[in-house]
Amino acid sequence: MTRRDFSEREIHMALDGELPVDEHVAYDAWLDANPEMKARGARYVADRAALRAAFAGVLDEPVPARLQKIVFGEAPVKAAVSRSRWWLAAAAAAVLAIGGVGGYVAGIGHFGLEDPAKDQLAEQAIAAHVIYAAEKRHAVEVPASDKDHLQTWLSNRVGLKLVAPDLAAQGFQLVGGRLLPAGENKAAMLLYEDDKGERISLFVTAESAEKAKGTYGSEEGGPEAIYWLDKGYGCAVVGSLPRAQMTAVAKSAYSQLLAGLAS
Repeated sequence: MTRRDFSEREIHMALDGELPVDEHVAYDAWLDANPEMKARGARYVADRAALRAAFAGVLDEPVPARLQKIVFGEAPVKAAVSRSRWWLAAAAAAVLAIGGVGGYVAGIGHFGLEDPAKDQLAEQAIAAHVIYAAEKRHAVEVPASDKDHLQTWLSNRVGLKLVAPDLAAQGFQLVGGRLLPAGENKAAMLLYEDDKGERISLFVTAESAEKAKGTYGSEEGGPEAIYWLDKGYGCAVVGSLPRAQMTAVAKSAYSQLLAGLAS
């Protein structure tokens, strides 16, 4: 049998049950010969389980027709989209029901919001935080112990020179990071934790052509995002800290990220 090389796309196909049956033997052999890709597939399985667990309360509910139309781009959103955690759960449920876990974060970027550039960045950052900050074993793809590789990998994939901010003065240590989809582009997520187990995250992408800054949060007291967009990139710091503490963390993170981008 001629050995065939597979790709990350086919890992997703296999997980979704879409890989042709006659390719399973070759695929399994390829995984055995590529431990890194085999581990990546295992992480995707864990991510799927984490996402389903995070939104278990809504996954069995019927997907509203209006949400299906929005996901498929068949209808614009005529009213302002609610900034509640229910909306995040409903969006997750819609995309899970229609296209599987892999499209969740990317799918949010296609919802029509009042100010797309600002709101989409904040919603994507908050959605990623809700999913991964609660994870204990699979919150990140690359741990802080491999910080140099983490920074280089995310910089190359996102297209920005990223330096993981040192937030020890604010009481937070780097846990690690992961790569995420952000609309048609990629985003880096860096996760931090304090000695009480409280987590915050930084979400950075190179897709924005806007210039803005502000705060965006849930009406029901969920995580909030302090964000800025400038010079072709966007960043959001997400957490559930008191406002003064969130502001201090965001200012420190921003200044360090800016210094890294400019170096």
